[in-house]
Amino acid sequence: MTRATVLALLLDAVLVVAFAATGRASHDSEVLAGLGQTAWPFLVSLAGGWLTVRAWRSPTAVVPTGLVVWVMTVAGGMLLRAVSGQGTALPFVIVATLTLLVLLVGWRLVARGIRALRARSGGRTRSGDVVPRA
Repeated sequence: MTRATVLALLLDAVLVVAFAATGRASHDSEVLAGLGQTAWPFLVSLAGGWLTVRAWRSPTAVVPTGLVVWVMTVAGGMLLRAVSGQGTALPFVIVATLTLLVLLVGWRLVARGIRALRARSGGRTRSGDVVPRA
């Protein structure tokens, strides 16, 4: 696996855990005590999304990688939550869908924008310094 692939997978996982932690904190729950229980359905589904789309081929691509990973993470996460007796109320589904869209697709959009800026500037900043590439 390339460095970019490992970083992309780690970033996705960290963002999913952050989503779960934020959700727990917003409901006055003990964040660390139940974080694993809240996060595992989404982490398992994230892994499934990575495998389905073969994300290692183009880990920072918005399409198809970002969109497939997002849809699989949300759909699979909700399914696993339902079969494990965790809640899947409609407001939670909506919030999770939108939040994970922003997180899992959003960072890929930002990365694409940075790559476009680098390409336009020839890899140089306004000061003339060379911008390091990942």
